[in-house]
Amino acid sequence: MRLHLVDGTYELYRAHYSPRPGTTAPDGRDVKATAGVMDSLLALLHDEQEAVTHVAVAFDNPIRSFRNALFAGYKGDEGVPPELRAQFDLVEEAVAALGVRVWSMKDQEADDALATAAARWAGEVEQVRLLTPDKDLGQCVRGQRVVQVDRRQQKVMDAEGVKAKLGVEPQSVPDLLALMGDDADGIPGLAGFGAKGASAVLQAYGHLEAIPDSAAEWTVKVRGADKLAATLKAHRDDARLYRTLATLVEDAPLPGTASLADLEWKGVPEARFKAFCEGLGLKSLQRRPKRWAAS
Repeated sequence: MRLHLVDGTYELYRAHYSPRPGTTAPDGRDVKATAGVMDSLLALLHDEQEAVTHVAVAFDNPIRSFRNALFAGYKGDEGVPPELRAQFDLVEEAVAALGVRVWSMKDQEADDALATAAARWAGEVEQVRLLTPDKDLGQCVRGQRVVQVDRRQQKVMDAEGVKAKLGVEPQSVPDLLALMGDDADGIPGLAGFGAKGASAVLQAYGHLEAIPDSAAEWTVKVRGADKLAATLKAHRDDARLYRTLATLVEDAPLPGTASLADLEWKGVPEARFKAFCEGLGLKSLQRRPKRWAAS
């Protein structure tokens, strides 16, 4: 068995901004992003190499969480195109129409749902595959049991892959993002810390608490070490806050899911899927499914 955990919000945005032709429902609604997500998931579900047995898709709905209360600059709904925002509920209906479990996250984020599921069921499956290129999910990777998959780049990262890409072990990813920042999530990081310097320090010390206040005590040579050490000493509390923002929780509620069995994919429910496609005028998608659920 494999557990595929999909970042639905990433898929939705990717479909919206893709060069694929626009799609309009009979009632005039823009449904390009929703159609794109359905197309992408159908490709995943029928991919023989991915061999999907258990799967769930998580969405940020809305794009706000408990982290916004901790830090005003954290990402929110600002700047979301109205035609995309209007599809947040619709795309969840679309994924459910594929026979796939949907996690609609309110106070936590889609990434928290993925992290929770990976931690909860990694020991029950051959492999957990986190389908998102987001850097913060690197913290969930464990050896080759929990891996991160970038479908667009066709890359799979195990723990060694995370270290090769980010320069730190998976467990140090939140510390890395705290120092260098993460524009996608609105985490500013500390002034002067770039990816190279932050990763070099964390390779030596692992976590923020272990980094000495004085660069004279550092066992690793980093360009501008004195200035970086002074910045960290003066803003260590800020760094801890940023790490909290970057740390995914592993006890998020997973709606409608009590056990791994609830995530088993049994095929596309034919009547529900066809009715949904007809309602949005997605005629070409109706012919895509290769595996229908037993009636």
